[in-house]
Amino acid sequence: MRVISGNLKGRPLKAVPGNGTRPTTDKIKETLFNIIGPYFSGGIALDLFAGSGALGIEGLSRGMEKVIMIDKDRQAIQTIKNNVQSCELDNQVEIYRNDAERALKALIKRDIHFDYIFLDPPYHRQKLEVILHTIEKSNLLKQQGMIIVEHDSDLSLPKSIGGLVCDRKDQFGITALSIYRL
Repeated sequence: MRVISGNLKGRPLKAVPGNGTRPTTDKIKETLFNIIGPYFSGGIALDLFAGSGALGIEGLSRGMEKVIMIDKDRQAIQTIKNNVQSCELDNQVEIYRNDAERALKALIKRDIHFDYIFLDPPYHRQKLEVILHTIEKSNLLKQQGMIIVEHDSDLSLPKSIGGLVCDRKDQFGITALSIYRL
């Protein structure tokens, strides 16, 4: 794994040890950022199932100003910390070990609003509709923001959830990307 573009282009990233985490392939990561960017003039992102932190680090490399990375796995958190430190991004990243639903409650209390929200949960434990409802109801997404969902291509997500509308879906074998906007 590596950073694909931006000021950290080519920087190697470590993967989470074991089989519990499925890293986003470079092809999907490049496609994802070409859809939503490809470069940014600031912005705050949430990487809710951060894994290795590769999506958030890619966003920072391309110009995002801050990313909050959350994962509940201890090894993932250690991998994120190592990757963030090796890329010298410590002052632009907050890292928390928590499950998604509790993390969202904490973020709601902090009254933070995000330009980009990355959701890439383990395929066998997806509660994406519940999470999307929570994000929409609590106004965690800024008005011009985007939610980028990486999911199993067999999973059929609704076209709209409250005020969120899926305006793009791309498929890559067993993986799909769905982009939601307000």
